[in-house]
Amino acid sequence: MQMILAIAGGGALGALTRHFWTGAIMRVLGTSFPWGVLTANILGSFCMGALVAFFAHSTDMSQAFKAFLTVGFLGAFTTFSAFSLDSINLIERGDYLSAGYYILGSVFCSITALFIGMICVRQVIS
Repeated sequence: MQMILAIAGGGALGALTRHFWTGAIMRVLGTSFPWGVLTANILGSFCMGALVAFFAHSTDMSQAFKAFLTVGFLGAFTTFSAFSLDSINLIERGDYLSAGYYILGSVFCSITALFIGMICVRQVIS
């Protein structure tokens, strides 16, 4: 139960942080390009890499706290950080073909699925 509460709490904070982060970036840089989401994804990926590397050398923290930060907070701040970690894990294992398929498939299929979802809803609404 402690793990679930840690992830939920981190997720709530991560989602709120993303909301306020992207809003602040849009106020500064405008809305003509999704700078807020892009910077959240990049920052989240950087933080995921830093935390994973740090956790590999630190045994002082509980699994629940690690999950709070990675699965919860960063997972809600940006799911791109989890995608980035999975990609690097495949690359570090030397599974370059799978990494390439995963990266291209994730980006292409996710964008395509979003577009198809939009079309389906637009068809139903109109």
